[in-house]
Amino acid sequence: MGCGGETTSRQKPTADPQEQEVSARSVDEYLSKDLQSKNGKYRQTHGSEEIILTDEEDPTAKKKKTASYFNVVFSGFALLSDGYQSGVISFINLLMTEIYGTEIFNSEMSSRLSYALFVGAIVGQLGFGLIIDRVGRKIGLILTTALVILGAAMSAASSGTSPTGLLWMMVVSRGVLGVGVGGEYPCSSVSAGESADEVAPGRRGALFVLVTNFVIDLGYVVSAIVVVVLLAIFKDNLEPVWRLALGLGILPPLSVLYFRLRMADSKRYQQGALQKKVPYWLIFKKYWGRMLLTSGLWFAYDAVSFPNGVFSTIIIDTAAPGGTLIQTTAWNILLYAFYLPGSLGGALVIDKLGRRKTLALGLFAQGIVGMILGGTYAPLSANCFPMFVIMYGIFLALGEFGPGDCMGLNAMELFPTAIRGTGYGIAAAMGKVGATVGTLAFKPMQESMGIRGPFLVGSAISLVASVVAFFFLPEVGPDFLVQQDIDFKNYLAEQGYDITRLGIDDKKNYSSTNNNDNNNAGRSNDDQ
Repeated sequence: MGCGGETTSRQKPTADPQEQEVSARSVDEYLSKDLQSKNGKYRQTHGSEEIILTDEEDPTAKKKKTASYFNVVFSGFALLSDGYQSGVISFINLLMTEIYGTEIFNSEMSSRLSYALFVGAIVGQLGFGLIIDRVGRKIGLILTTALVILGAAMSAASSGTSPTGLLWMMVVSRGVLGVGVGGEYPCSSVSAGESADEVAPGRRGALFVLVTNFVIDLGYVVSAIVVVVLLAIFKDNLEPVWRLALGLGILPPLSVLYFRLRMADSKRYQQGALQKKVPYWLIFKKYWGRMLLTSGLWFAYDAVSFPNGVFSTIIIDTAAPGGTLIQTTAWNILLYAFYLPGSLGGALVIDKLGRRKTLALGLFAQGIVGMILGGTYAPLSANCFPMFVIMYGIFLALGEFGPGDCMGLNAMELFPTAIRGTGYGIAAAMGKVGATVGTLAFKPMQESMGIRGPFLVGSAISLVASVVAFFFLPEVGPDFLVQQDIDFKNYLAEQGYDITRLGIDDKKNYSSTNNNDNNNAGRSNDDQ
């Protein structure tokens, strides 16, 4: 099947063996086949006559839309492990301190263990951002899944001839895991975003958030629940707690590996890929501003959010000293649970309010709450600790409502298909640089200013970022992806670049649902 212009003849074809065979395809087959509709119409050839069918008339339309949903779900679901692995390290820090004491597991080793994932993630984001643009979305998804499984298994099996050797193996293993986790961000997010655009462009933002940021946040919550359950089972025997806590992160990527093997590259990638002779200088000239904007905002957000997530158990333990391990961990379940309504709230408004306003509103509100929290930390934590936890949770929830939901979406939408993975990977890598900087700065800030310091500094950064987002981010609508691809194609043509290199099949045009007129106009301009 392909997509072409309207014909003057329209009739319902009679059922034939070929159609019956299509209707009998299994899930495996339509996961691995291109069954996406274009503009709600399908071209079938009967003899010498081409017949255009609507969704209602085509016998396989339902299966085609189901295939798109499968792509969305299985692109994003493995991000559960990414959230889990990022969240669980907070508890691992606490457990290692209990097991080895502060002389062996000192602040330097704690920081190494915490930022090993971030450093590996930077490598994975940059590397796999390029891979999914040059080679394909599917191969990136498969490779990152394998790396996450390998890194999680190595982390759980860490050992050494001394406690220091064991901890260093864990640091290295977390770095390997980080490459997979980092690669998941451009691979899963770009693939999920493009598939969501094929399913429902008008709800692309909400779908993207639900299968990316919400799934990551759910991973944080699951990590806290798992540690509480393991502590309840093993009590003071902490070694199986940390090993199982790290090892269980294997399950989400393992559960989607088979389906990812059966998936196909998104339709948009098949039509807009640029795999050879990439004009990087032309791309840089056109998109350097967006690269700077998306990278800078992501750097600022991660510098604020990741330290508060990674060191949440330390914050809770400092604010309420004397609690048992299971009590401290249980408070973190409540704390991480605030991520979910924040992420869902952003998903509900992101397509109506717009990315720019949602991001700016979330950052501004988070900054205000953080200022209040930092200013009232001492009396609040001493006299009303539950209120401190609730305020802290609201601070984190607002971060998910705005920047948590929008950073990845912006990086996915603001670059054309041919360089979407690369642009996303660079922006996400800058975010992880921010996370590393924030994580390294957390302990010195805490030592010099107390716990209130990270809140006050982070809130100031959020307020500045909200102003930048509101005044500089472009508005993004349902047809933004397809129009951007058309603009990119026209730009390359104007610069004398051979645009026949775009695409990996014989369909060298761009299309999107509800945008047939724009596509036809774009094709007409390109043909001139």
